[in-house]
Amino acid sequence: MTPHHPPADPAPGDAFHPHLPGPEPTPAHDPAPLRNRLHHIRANALDGDTAQTGGMQRFAAISGHRVGSERIWMGQTHVAPATASANHHHGESETAIYVVQGHPEFVFADNTDGHREEIRLRTAPGDYVFVPPYVPHREENPSPDEEAVVVIARSTQEPVVINLPSL
Repeated sequence: MTPHHPPADPAPGDAFHPHLPGPEPTPAHDPAPLRNRLHHIRANALDGDTAQTGGMQRFAAISGHRVGSERIWMGQTHVAPATASANHHHGESETAIYVVQGHPEFVFADNTDGHREEIRLRTAPGDYVFVPPYVPHREENPSPDEEAVVVIARSTQEPVVINLPSL
């Protein structure tokens, strides 16, 4: 009977601590494709260079550009105290929202019973909101002194934002 020898380790590290390039590789500098590894995006490394709407600021964490995602975008939105965003929708993208801080309000026009009515969803930390594709809406922060912060996930790899003159 021949003794069993484990295979040689092909690279430094082990299954829990593999040798990977720096924390923020780019496709041009990373020899391994973005989709062949996990990505850790630190809270202080969010990217503000993303689609914006007046009255709010979006920061990308997960996107096709940053990590190679194909069907999801995720990030944060900040709305300053006593501020409302411009009216907008997100095209074909579904949007899921998780309220982290503050009491943001989400406003949209409902036409389900034949007459137009403005609906206001008042939220609190821990609440979720779902925004279907093409539904015009805006975010408002009625607090005079607390910023509203939400985490957003979208069903497209990059944020789709179409700013509108009204709801």
